[in-house]
Amino acid sequence: MSSHHIVRDDQEPALIIANGASCSEELIGQLLEWSPLVIVLDSAIERVLELGIKVDVLLGDFDRGFNPEYYLDKQYPLEIVHTPNQDKTDLEKAFDYLIEKGHKAVNVIWATGKRADHTITNITNIVAYRNQLKIVVLDDHSKVFLLPNKYEKWYTANTTLSLIPIGKVSGIITKNLFYSLNNEELTIGYRTGSSNHVAEDGIVSIKHKEGDLLLMECWD
Repeated sequence: MSSHHIVRDDQEPALIIANGASCSEELIGQLLEWSPLVIVLDSAIERVLELGIKVDVLLGDFDRGFNPEYYLDKQYPLEIVHTPNQDKTDLEKAFDYLIEKGHKAVNVIWATGKRADHTITNITNIVAYRNQLKIVVLDDHSKVFLLPNKYEKWYTANTTLSLIPIGKVSGIITKNLFYSLNNEELTIGYRTGSSNHVAEDGIVSIKHKEGDLLLMECWD
């Protein structure tokens, strides 16, 4: 696989490679092409090297005898960021790093699959960064991101869209979804908007008044 930095535009999203299930080379190649900065979490560095990916930052708590200096010759130039804080996940620490560096958006891959606790945590934790960083989590089957209070986008008919509340979300109004919501409430564990779909080609509108609402664009 070729390295990234074909395009270097600081307005484009950075890329974080976590350590969940791998995605297709096609997807990772598309993201690498447009990413001005690539961060790999320490637990995934060996898998990344096997794919021949050029990264800019190696980040993690470096526990269990992990030696980050070993990778300096293999990935040059490489910034090593030691983040020993055990109150946050390595993915959250990567978000914090990007915010500190002034980045506004990031795509995240290898953050789903494998361990269920990691998947749930990685997806739900993005709500804490609502006002600081635009985060999109991608894999071969879905694209997940946090919705603003008013969201509109053109979709083709039958595109699967799932509305997943983090906690309770109220005042939800949708247009052009097959199962419409009219000033309704969703609550995680009780009622979600999983596996809805677009009614016809055109603009989908999703509004909500209170709460954190995730949208998952899904495909099989």
